[in-house]
Amino acid sequence: MASRTGVPWFVIAVIHERECSQSWAGSLAQGDPWNKKSVHVPAGRGPFNSWEDCAVDALVNCAPYAARNKDWSIGGVLTLLEQYNGLGYASRGRPSPYVWAGTDQYVSGKYVRDGVYDPNVVDQQLGCAGLILAMMKLDASIKFGAVTTGVASTPIVRTTGQPVVPASNETTPSFTHPAPGSIGAWIASFFKKAA
Repeated sequence: MASRTGVPWFVIAVIHERECSQSWAGSLAQGDPWNKKSVHVPAGRGPFNSWEDCAVDALVNCAPYAARNKDWSIGGVLTLLEQYNGLGYASRGRPSPYVWAGTDQYVSGKYVRDGVYDPNVVDQQLGCAGLILAMMKLDASIKFGAVTTGVASTPIVRTTGQPVVPASNETTPSFTHPAPGSIGAWIASFFKKAA
């Protein structure tokens, strides 16, 4: 998967856990069965020939287009993961449980289904940040990099042979240039106000 998309394996692993609890029957895009047309956002994807083909589609063709990401620093990874689940929490000024559940950064609030937010529900799944920290303790090869260039920035999808085309004139979110509405943008604005 990482070689087909340019997305680091550990990022794929935490998305797989959050979206479908590591089930090979579920789509990396939203957890729906990959052998049927998806009904949850992103809806209308599939059916696919395999879990891997479905996962490549999710990383290459569905927002936030993880295969286009060039910033694999910790800030870039966490920004991408927050975008992967959507920026609804950031628009509410709340930390995303997708990223922060199980850490001291998250207390409550969860989208219980597409577009339905409940401020009293506590996400029971461990968030991506905690998952990555636990994985790093088990596997010293997990490292965060900086902005990448070259092959990883334009991966070739072997099933189609077509290159992934970066979005035109878009700034890739990163630690120094967080996505609007993300927790990174909130942190940046906080430090600007404190200065």
